Order: sequence, then structure tokens, then C-alpha cells
Amino acid sequence: MIGLRPRRSFKRLRQAMFSGRRPPRFCFTSGNHVRLFKGGVQFFPALIERIDNARKSVSLETYIFANDDSGRAVSDALVRAAERGVTVRVITDGIGTESNLPMFKLWQERGVEHRIYNPHLLFGPLGFSRTHRKLALIDETYAFCGGINIVDDYDQNGTRLERPRWDYAMEAQGPVVRDVREAFDLQWQRIRLGVKPRQPTQPGCEPQETESARAPGRWNARRAMLARRRARLGEIHAVDQPCVAFVARDNLLNRRAIEKAYLRAIAHAESEVLLANPYFMPGRKLRRALVNAAERGVRVSLVIGRKEFVALDYATPFLYGNLLKHGVRIAEYEKTMLHGKVAVVDADWATIGSSNLDALSLVLNNEANMVLVNHPEIAGLHDAILQAFDEGRPIDEKHYASRPVTERALNWLAYNTYRVMMKMITIGQYD
Repeated sequence: MIGLRPRRSFKRLRQAMFSGRRPPRFCFTSGNHVRLFKGGVQFFPALIERIDNARKSVSLETYIFANDDSGRAVSDALVRAAERGVTVRVITDGIGTESNLPMFKLWQERGVEHRIYNPHLLFGPLGFSRTHRKLALIDETYAFCGGINIVDDYDQNGTRLERPRWDYAMEAQGPVVRDVREAFDLQWQRIRLGVKPRQPTQPGCEPQETESARAPGRWNARRAMLARRRARLGEIHAVDQPCVAFVARDNLLNRRAIEKAYLRAIAHAESEVLLANPYFMPGRKLRRALVNAAERGVRVSLVIGRKEFVALDYATPFLYGNLLKHGVRIAEYEKTMLHGKVAVVDADWATIGSSNLDALSLVLNNEANMVLVNHPEIAGLHDAILQAFDEGRPIDEKHYASRPVTERALNWLAYNTYRVMMKMITIGQYD
């Protein structure tokens, strides 16, 4: 097992992330306390406890809000908060969540504000995009982010799983919470307007100077804001300091933010890349980065989920050949439903969030990930991904090459059908 220690490779990564003309659409901050949760059995009690202790505000955004035991428990906590005067805002997706859940009427009666992101099945004011984020913000003090929907761990589209799904989320307390708040507020405004408003200030970026900012009466406030931004950007250069960044992708200015975070980390990997994802259909850039890392001698291990969408079960294996040929290790996880979207690079960089590695998440949907650097919590995630890889079904290169002709044909057809469909939906952005 690779030891968990700061690596020189990440010094170069930190410098590279902030050396270009255009700063990245996120920034790292230090001084954040982090907790990781595996599955709903750990996540939901922690979330409900924070909601029950909220004094000012609760904001929650999710793709799925189910009318099951887990969903009703979270809903009850939201209602309790609203009844004691806390401002409660909830965003659900128009497709991922049923539009006529009984709890929605209760929310309206008890003062829970609820907005639905893009209720149109086909093209609407927000395009084809969905909100696939899983976020919660409590009193602007605690922020939750991950892959866990508000749904029972054992439920899979109405089918009872034998084991809880494999999934992860995290809680952050510290400066990074501000970026989560900005992303949620922008989403709340976007839904209200039914359009994609221009974001005035991008997390991790210098704001543009406007006429109002040049006004003498606002100069001191502007100078303080710029100083705070520059200080936050500079914190990533700390060699051994644990850092956290919030990375949100949208269809305005942060179109490739999450993909670029992956690409930068993999490009600077020296020893190991561990990646677990349920829907593995990345574009050429990300596949090439994994291959290049393996050719450099980096041990690249992929844990890929199965048995949720039949079409992907046939399409994804089409990508295995080139990856295996260059030394990438692949295991298909079938012990239960793998839903976590996590990765660890060189044991000192990790990401946890909602973004799958497919066209919908990387190019179209609203997604949100956290990136951790040099945090001690990375060790547990590192071991969990390795364990999942060991529990998965390894894909052997020779056995893969000897597949029947009919299976190869199905893989080719499924992959190319998927690729054409995604190019149409994303207007050619998926590569």
C-alpha cells in the first residue's frame, strides 16, 4: 500500500493550476474540517442532526428526493426547521424527483420553499440539462457534497438491493462553505428566472472591475474582497497544508471545471490513480490521460459499476481494449450497486461528488464535487476504493480479447450509438 504523505508531484500541480493566464473556476482553501460518510447509514443521521440544530437557514439540492423512509425522515427534519423559523430552501430535479410527492404539499403549508429545476422532459428554458448535484448547506456553516441522493440505500428503482449501494458523501466546515453557498444561490436564482444568468463572481477568480466597483465609496470594500480572493488563491501553494476546493460545473462559465480537475490531477500523478465510478464513458481527453499515466509507470486502477443501465453495460466494455493494452487495471463491481463518484491520486489528492464520468455529467448536467489535498480523510477513501477493486471482477486482457464476435459487435454498436446520441444532445461537445 502506498504511504499517505505529501508528494513533490502535487507541488508542481498546485503551481500549474495557477500559472496560466486564466485562473481556474475554483480555489483551494485551508482551515476546513472534513468528515466522510459511506452510504446513507452514515450520511442521513449526520444531515438530519445538522438540520435539527439549524438556527438560521437550510438549503438542499438533490437529483432524487424519494418518498421512502429516508426521504420522509429528511423531509420531517426540513419541516421541523421551517416551523421554528429557519429559512428552508429545497431544489429538486424535474425528472429525477416525482413532481407530485405528498411531502411537497406539506412543505408548502409549513413554509419550506421549494423550486424544481427544469421540469421539462424535452427542451425547455434550461435546455436538456438536469441538476444532478447533491448539496446541503446549514447555517452557512456546514456544507454537504457527494453522490448520495435522498433515497433509501437499499432501493434501486423500486427493487430491493441485497446490500446497501456503494456511495460516498462528505461534510465540510470552513472557508470552502462560502463557495457552496454562492453556487446554491446562483442555482436558486437561475430557476426563478428560468434562464442562465451571468455569474458575477466565479469562485477562485478575480472579479471583473465594473463602474460601480470603481466608485470611491466602494473602493475599500473592493480592495478587501480582492485581497481575500488573492489570499485564498495563494493558500494552495502551502506545501503540507490540507486544502479543500469546491468544484461546480454548469453550462455557463464552468462547463469543463470538473473534467479539468481530474485531468490536472491525473497528468501530475507519479505513483497511483484510483478511480471508482458507476457510469464510465469519458471523452478522449480523460481516456488519454489515464493511458498516459499508465505508460509513465503509474498504477491506474478503475472500479466500474454495472447492472443499472443495460445499454452502458454493453457500451462501456468497448473502451476496455485500449486501456488494458496500456496497462490500466479494470475491475467491474457487482457486489452491490456502485453509485459513488470518487477518486484518489498519489494518496494526497481526492475528489468526492456527484459527477459521473460520462457525457451527461461532464458536458451537460449541473454537478458538484469537492477536491481534497493532503487531508487525513483521504486515507480511508483510498483504502475503500482499493477494497472495492479487490472485491470486483477483474478484466483480464487475454480473456477480453477472446470475446465472441457477437459480443464484440454488441459492444461496438452500443458504444457508437451512445456516442452519436450524446453528440446530438450536447451539440457536439462530447468527444
